[in-house]
Amino acid sequence: MACAMQRIAAILLLYVLLINAPAARPDPPLPPTALHVTARPLPVPPQSYGPLRLTGLWHLTGSHRAFGGISALLVDDNGHVLALADSGETTRFTLTGGPARIAALPRTAAIQSEPRWKQDSESMTRDPRTGRIWVGFERVQRICRYAPDLSRAEACVEPPAVARWPEEGSLESLVRLGDGRFLAISERAPARDGGFDMLLWAGDPVEGATPPPVRLSYRGPPGYRPTDALWLGGDRLLVLERRLTLAEGFTARLALVRMPALRAGAVLVGEPIADFRRPDPVDNLEALALARDSAGKPLLYLASDDNRLFLQRTLLFRFALPDDWVSDAPAP
Repeated sequence: MACAMQRIAAILLLYVLLINAPAARPDPPLPPTALHVTARPLPVPPQSYGPLRLTGLWHLTGSHRAFGGISALLVDDNGHVLALADSGETTRFTLTGGPARIAALPRTAAIQSEPRWKQDSESMTRDPRTGRIWVGFERVQRICRYAPDLSRAEACVEPPAVARWPEEGSLESLVRLGDGRFLAISERAPARDGGFDMLLWAGDPVEGATPPPVRLSYRGPPGYRPTDALWLGGDRLLVLERRLTLAEGFTARLALVRMPALRAGAVLVGEPIADFRRPDPVDNLEALALARDSAGKPLLYLASDDNRLFLQRTLLFRFALPDDWVSDAPAP
């Protein structure tokens, strides 16, 4: 018990230091580099995760020092994973051990010489029709849009509405809805009527013709902060939330939101559906992704950010979702 408490206290201290001090490493952007990613299966715990059924759990390690720090995730229906680190790198890999590559996100000419610590990439979303990808950055309060293959950055913007959010705890969640609207949830900025501040754009936030966003609020389980969100279709939104305490270390909850009509002042309420806590596997859970298996059934992936600390792990969970949770219905 004493050893466990010491480990939790060390993680807590290191985490606080980490989020309050930028990485000062002057490394140039990492060019595309081959690496080996190992996905070691872990025993599936007997714990119930509510309506979710755990079908796989892995401990991920990579042969390159830049691997880890996963803050956002995309997974396609063939099992190809695109993991975004909180330092501006992406890793492409599969769980079967095939070829893997890691590379820095491309930059526009205006930010080509920025130091690495400013590339605090925390959220990612994709248009399934065009394949374009959007990434949200903390510290610089920026959203960038990329070509489908991440070969180039098409445009970036630093929205004034996001500038009001704390530099640490701003663009943790970025969601593209099926009609082209975008949602962002702050991890730390309080909403006027309680909960966490949200922004809703009527279109692509990096396009100059898109009007300024309107404000909404998100209310989830008390004591937890949102770290990622995922639209399932229709009025269903999943929100991943995290908590770090000396008594329990990292815990997390997955909340389901049945969204009301999305307009200025709307309040989105998350109802907890699954808990992640010791002694079952848990770490600094930050990333959500949706995919389908070979039979077309919906799969949910969750990944943890190990902060590149030896005391933590990069975990990847895979759950089967209820079939009727995922649809092509429009958002409200």
